[in-house]
Amino acid sequence: MKVDMYFWLQALVMALVGLILVFTFVGRIIGVDGESMMPTLHNKDMLLLQSIGYEPDQGDVVVLSKNTFRDGAPIVKRIIAVGGQTVDIDYDTNTVYVDGVALDELYILEPMRELPAEYATHIEVPEGCVFVMGDNRNNSTDGRSPSIGVVDERCILGRALFVLLPFQDAGVVESISQPRA
Repeated sequence: MKVDMYFWLQALVMALVGLILVFTFVGRIIGVDGESMMPTLHNKDMLLLQSIGYEPDQGDVVVLSKNTFRDGAPIVKRIIAVGGQTVDIDYDTNTVYVDGVALDELYILEPMRELPAEYATHIEVPEGCVFVMGDNRNNSTDGRSPSIGVVDERCILGRALFVLLPFQDAGVVESISQPRA
């Protein structure tokens, strides 16, 4: 009896260690907190992330953590530009330009309202960094804000692959690739 119990306890510990390693290095499960990514993602959605081997790309939905915003709590945003690119935001035409090319943003919730002057409208993204925005631009603190700005790629926890919960919303989180100028 003791041998069986020891065997099962050992198997359980090994399974837990395996799960911890997988979720630490390969992928993670993270919840969406807020409405900044609507209509793509909703508050309380549970996401499966790809962590290992991920290289940031324009259009990807990512989870990141930046100490200057919400004490480093994970946030979900879309990558608008990567290192070496320039972003210009024109509120009059509701257009975001990357390297002078207007993005085709069918995923945004509604036209953007102009933000106060301290929010960026021209951003040059340094190498090793990304510029992110929420799909719900009027309800998103994102790269335009001085509290987030451009984000070092090392702050990215992973790319959102799937919505796991709630079951009625389960499915693939699609990246929207944009042509490069």
